[in-house]
Amino acid sequence: MLPKECLVSVIDDDKSLLSAIVGLVRSLGYKVSGHESAEAFLDSDEPARASCVITDIHMPGMSGIDLKIELSNRHNDVPVIMITARSETALLNRARQSGAHCLLTKPFHHDDFIACLEKAIPA
Repeated sequence: MLPKECLVSVIDDDKSLLSAIVGLVRSLGYKVSGHESAEAFLDSDEPARASCVITDIHMPGMSGIDLKIELSNRHNDVPVIMITARSETALLNRARQSGAHCLLTKPFHHDDFIACLEKAIPA
């Protein structure tokens, strides 16, 4: 499968950020879909089809870290890029320990985001 044919799933409860990330990923030529919660993503058919998951860490209900742990429990090793506005060392360490493929803190530069995405879905 060519990288641009891969499905990228974006999960964020902030509708404007969700829309912005979906738009950026789409502009790079990837197939992309957005979900406003981890639960909505898990209830879809996408966990089995996604080539990469991009998720906010802090959301109502299931967090991005809990989502990564749930995917691992389901033996799904899809790369997960986590995004957060928080900078507490313990939180960032927990995200890394959960197996996050990449961790970005808001505000992040789009070049850093693209580098994470390209690292998660190599050509």
